[in-house]
Amino acid sequence: MAGTVRSVGAALEALEVLARHEELGVSALARELGVAKSTSHRLLTTLRHHGLVEQSPETGRYRLGMRLYELGHQAMTGNRLRSVALPVLAELRRRSGLTVQLAVPDGADVLYTERLETTLGVTLMQQTGLRLPAHTTSSGKAIAAYNPAFADARRRLGFPARTAATLTTVEEFDRVLDETRRQHGALSYDEARIGISSCAAPLHGPAGEAIAAVSLVGPTEAFRQQGSHYLQLVVAAARTLSGPL
Repeated sequence: MAGTVRSVGAALEALEVLARHEELGVSALARELGVAKSTSHRLLTTLRHHGLVEQSPETGRYRLGMRLYELGHQAMTGNRLRSVALPVLAELRRRSGLTVQLAVPDGADVLYTERLETTLGVTLMQQTGLRLPAHTTSSGKAIAAYNPAFADARRRLGFPARTAATLTTVEEFDRVLDETRRQHGALSYDEARIGISSCAAPLHGPAGEAIAAVSLVGPTEAFRQQGSHYLQLVVAAARTLSGPL
């Protein structure tokens, strides 16, 4: 039994490594995992058999398979948070005209599990599933302000800068979290990407901790002009959503 559990753990680690690369060969994966080449080959063969990885016919290297997408889609479809949130997110997009996002905490990062693109016809962000460090986003700050374990996870890993506007010290981080609690939401200007700003408010679970965040994303110029209005919209939407959770 212990050997079986270790094998499952190794397979999951292999998937995590592959997620960080476009493609990897057997030897490269073995080096990343710190295992023998033969072990790496067995892992990839097993994962390929189950459709979790696929092998490129051109390069012979391995990448994540479509079965993972299918499983993720099934999980999202059955997710209660998503089903409750979608009508509110759609109304928020209609009222603001901006891109609306739903994010959840993952380690010291936020993972965007849902995105409704702006009605202005301009794609501002990448695909759903984008992961960003908590300190670079309004969603991360909104969650961290009401989730001490999540905030501590970010403090332990530090505050690497993505732009010149990104906060980079624990003092700045804690100050922003205090401000977020005072205004019940967070604003972020150019911190993850120059020219793009956002605001977010937390969704609270039964125990009161933040379990997710809803955010608006748009051009920095628009946020300079209407940031407080956008923040009021997301705070109201978050309160609506927190009730049914």
